[in-house]
Amino acid sequence: VQLQAYGGGFVQAGDSLRVSCAVSGHTFRHYGAAWFRQAPGKGREFVGAINWSGGDTYYADSVKGRFTISRDNAKNTVDLQMNSLKPEDTAVYYCAAAPGVGVSTALGFYDYWGQGTEVTVSS
Repeated sequence: VQLQAYGGGFVQAGDSLRVSCAVSGHTFRHYGAAWFRQAPGKGREFVGAINWSGGDTYYADSVKGRFTISRDNAKNTVDLQMNSLKPEDTAVYYCAAAPGVGVSTALGFYDYWGQGTEVTVSS
C-alpha cells in the first residue's frame, strides 16, 4: 500500500485548508486511516482517524470541532478539512493506514505512512 499526502500550504490564522491522501496498491476499503502531524521540534501526534466505512471518526481534543476527516473508498482517498486554523496547527501532516476494521490514536497501530505535506499557519 502506498500513500501520498498533498494539499499543504501557507495560510493565515482563521483560514481553511484541505489536505488529501491518495492511496494505491490495495483495496482501500479494507483499511482504517488516520492523520497525524509533527510540529518543528516535537513528536508526531494523532489528529484524527476514520474507520473503513467512514461511519466512525475520532479526533484529538485540540482539533475537535475544527477539523473533519472523511474518505472516499471509490476514489481511494482520505481527506482532512481544517477550518479556523491556528498558528499551533503548523506542522507536517502525515496520513496513515492499517488493515482491518479498527482504528487507533497510536502511531504504532499503522503499518503504512505517506511522506507528509507541510502546513504553515501564520498569525
